[in-house]
Amino acid sequence: MGLDNFASRIPDDLILTEDDLKAFEEASIDLCGGILSGEGSSFRGKVYSALIEKVTGISLYDEWIPPETVKSMSEILSKYTAEELFMIINKVSAYDIHTEKTMASLQRFFQICAKRGLGIIGWS
Repeated sequence: MGLDNFASRIPDDLILTEDDLKAFEEASIDLCGGILSGEGSSFRGKVYSALIEKVTGISLYDEWIPPETVKSMSEILSKYTAEELFMIINKVSAYDIHTEKTMASLQRFFQICAKRGLGIIGWS
């Protein structure tokens, strides 16, 4: 089953402000995209789900991850270096497309969501 994840202000629709979109754009986030995802404010969650669940205990397959949970996830991810996350994902993921750069992008994605009070929609 596929999974795309999208930052949003509400659980039922993809709502971001122009400032939200600008924050993602300025952060130069480069994560694997899916059929509908891949802009800076979204990513192909299936590729990162094993890492996120291993490190944070939260599943990206949830239909809605509320802002307070995303903030907690960001804090946990920030405790790791990109290199450490890269080593973990290579142990738990079936995908061989990861780099330290993508791990840093993943951390930035969660930091922006946390700072801007955004939740994450999981669409599978």
